[in-house]
Amino acid sequence: MAYPTNYRYTKEHEWIVLDGTTGTIGITDYAQNSLGDIVYVDAPKVGDAVTASQTFGSVESVKAVSDLYSPVTGTVTAVNEALKTAPDKINEAPHETWIIKVALSDPSEWEKLLDAAAYEAFVSEETGS
Repeated sequence: MAYPTNYRYTKEHEWIVLDGTTGTIGITDYAQNSLGDIVYVDAPKVGDAVTASQTFGSVESVKAVSDLYSPVTGTVTAVNEALKTAPDKINEAPHETWIIKVALSDPSEWEKLLDAAAYEAFVSEETGS
């Protein structure tokens, strides 16, 4: 799987893409593949604060429940309501299916995240492939 080069990534397997100072956040193909069939997404509410490297919700699959970690600090501006009834959209299109949108309080945090090449290298180190 090629990872979109305009996205940035965390070592916890979240992605973020910026539109001005709004970040759209989801989980990577590697994450959804590791989890298996996703059956539930627990996301914050619009207006909630999120903090870089801190949990903001969770994804439940048939295998396990995994925490979601925010790549950036800011305020939630939108939640993907479609995931309440169709969480499996993440399995079908992980890099197109977003979970939350966040107004960044410090856009420089984006620069500290992994680019696509660094994320791919991290995943191959983690998997030994």
